[in-house]
Amino acid sequence: MIIFERGFCGSRGKHGLHGMHRGGLGGRGFGGRGGFTVRWGGDDEGGPKGGRSRRMFDSGELRLVLLKLIEEQPRHGYDLIREIEGRTGGAYAPSPGVIYPTITMLDDMGMIEERHAEGAKKQFAITIAGQALLTERDAEVEALFARLAEAGAERQRTDGGPIRRAMGNLRQVLHHRLTAEDIDADRLHEVAALLDEVAQKIERLK
Repeated sequence: MIIFERGFCGSRGKHGLHGMHRGGLGGRGFGGRGGFTVRWGGDDEGGPKGGRSRRMFDSGELRLVLLKLIEEQPRHGYDLIREIEGRTGGAYAPSPGVIYPTITMLDDMGMIEERHAEGAKKQFAITIAGQALLTERDAEVEALFARLAEAGAERQRTDGGPIRRAMGNLRQVLHHRLTAEDIDADRLHEVAALLDEVAQKIERLK
């Protein structure tokens, strides 16, 4: 299970935020104590035990990520969530409680603007000011998207999909054979010996 915790610091007004650093959206001086934390918890979801926390982005970094995605094409909040989730292979998805206030902040700062679209969802497009900021912070933005790609690659490496498939297949085979009417003690010992042999081979893998 992945739990998202949000936090912001500072107060905002139209096109501004108290405590803004370098006039931009990243860096410790801009909501450095805010942002959100990704907390992995629950063995059934593949996360570490004990609910260990780690941070994907701080609030300033998230704003740069959203701004870059909106530069690619006009987007609404739900689209931004799904896009980030897709780029990490499902390993990470910011909550609506984080995304929508961040969109509002970008709009207030004049970095994005609402664009009329069909349907009830608001779409936002980048402004000239937003494009200028992305150009200024190009190296940082590139590093943030590399972080997203790395999270996706790690998820793919540790997903365990083939293992789950094989375990399911083994479970079905064992159920079929061990509930057969002609099963006897010798066959049970034979199956147990095979399972022990596989376990030992897996343990010796390097």
